[in-house]
Amino acid sequence: MKRIVVADVMTREPFIVKPDTSLLDCAKQMVRKRVGSLLIVNKKKLIGFISEKDILWALIKKSKSDLSKIKAIDISPRKIATIKPLNTIDEAMKKMKKLKLEKLPVIHDNSLVGIITTKDILNFHPEVYQELEEFTQIREETEKLKRVKKARDKKLSQEGICEECGNQNILYRSEGMLICDSCRNSK
Repeated sequence: MKRIVVADVMTREPFIVKPDTSLLDCAKQMVRKRVGSLLIVNKKKLIGFISEKDILWALIKKSKSDLSKIKAIDISPRKIATIKPLNTIDEAMKKMKKLKLEKLPVIHDNSLVGIITTKDILNFHPEVYQELEEFTQIREETEKLKRVKKARDKKLSQEGICEECGNQNILYRSEGMLICDSCRNSK
């Protein structure tokens, strides 16, 4: 796998938009082309990146503004991770894993020449699926741990059956158990 380079498996004609394309037009293109992101390009030079998440963020944070008035470049991240076409697939995977990305624009001589995605790599090398699956599981476990910590920090729980007395009531977490207020006060 180390001999195979990004140029061998990348998508050579990624979906692009101009910097002044409105978010509404970006959203329409994403739906029409069934993609989750678009590269913002000006004269073959990559200057930005817009994803579904960016558009959702704009809908929530800038709800007073019309999506047809906000330009793609206005909400694009300023720093964009990229890779060169002669880097190996292994290097691309390591970079994606380190940065927790699923795609990297491919740049040669300051010009956009393609994009490589985890899907491109899987289509070419299905045996790396196990490594990518591990990455997904690590991300899921991290999220689970955050949710568990948040739940443990919460003092008030939902209504249920007290683990101490067996009565139906509002439950509180105490010493790892869900107990009612009267059992909690009797300790």
